[in-house]
Amino acid sequence: MEVAIMTDSTAYLSEELKNQHNIHVVPLSVVFGDTAYREAIDITTEEFYQKVKESESLPKTSQPSIGDITEKFEELANDYDAVISVHLSSGISGTYQAVVSAGEMVEGIDVYPFDSELSAMAQGFYVLEAADMAESGKTPEEILNRLDEVKQTIRAYFMVDDLSNLQRGGRLNGAQAIIGSLLQVKPVLHFVDKKIVPFEKIRTRKKAINRIVGMLGDDAKQGKNLKVAIIHANNEDSAIELKKEIDSMYPNIDSIISYFGPVIGTHLGEGAIGVCWYKQ
Repeated sequence: MEVAIMTDSTAYLSEELKNQHNIHVVPLSVVFGDTAYREAIDITTEEFYQKVKESESLPKTSQPSIGDITEKFEELANDYDAVISVHLSSGISGTYQAVVSAGEMVEGIDVYPFDSELSAMAQGFYVLEAADMAESGKTPEEILNRLDEVKQTIRAYFMVDDLSNLQRGGRLNGAQAIIGSLLQVKPVLHFVDKKIVPFEKIRTRKKAINRIVGMLGDDAKQGKNLKVAIIHANNEDSAIELKKEIDSMYPNIDSIISYFGPVIGTHLGEGAIGVCWYKQ
C-alpha cells in the first residue's frame, strides 16, 4: 500500500524536509485588506513580518477551502492508496474539519485525518514521524497508532511579548489579555483541550524562558531521548542562543530551530518564542 503524508503550511517544515520526505502541503493564508497571501507561496515569513510593521491593522487568517483540499486528494489518488493528513489544532482553526469533510467526498483514496491539537513544529514532529513510517512501508493504522503514542509525550510551551494579538484574534480570553498587559506579564502559554490557554504568568521574558527550559530539563533528566524544537517569531538570534544553552545542558536531546510563520505569527506576534519536545 502506498501511503502519502500531507499537512498544512502551519507545520512550518523547511523545503528541504518536505522534499526529502515527499510531504504534501495545503496552505493557509493571511489576508491584508482584500488580498490573501498563501503561506510560503505568495509571501515569505520575512516579507510577512515586514508587512505587519507597515500595516495599520493586523491581517486576518484563512484556512484552505474544502474544494482546494479535495483537489489535492484527487491529485494524490493518482499515485497513492491512502493519505495521512496531519493538521493544526481544531480548537484554533477549521482546517482539520475541512479535511474531514473533503475526505468524505473524495473517491479513489482513503483519507486519515489527524488532529495534532497543536501547531508549528510540534505539528511538524507528527508529520515527520508519519513520513518516516510511510517510507518504511507501515500501514495507515500503524502510523496513526504511533502518532497517538507521540501525543502522550509531546509538550509545547511558548511565550509572547504582547498578548493583544491573541486577544484580538479570538485565540485567548479577553480578560486574561487585559490583566496580562496591565501587569506587564510574560505568560507561558500552552494548549489544553485543543485551545491556547495560560500555563503560568511570569513577570519577565528571561524568567518565562527559564521556566520552559526547566520543564524540558525535568523530562531530559529522566533519561529520555528527546526531540526538541526551539521556535521563534522573526527572532532567530534568540532561538540560536537558546538552542546553544539547551544543548550544553542536556546532551541526550536532539534539537532543531524552527519558526512561527505568517498564520501563527499573526496570533502570537513578533518576538514570540516556543519550545516543544517529545520522546523519540
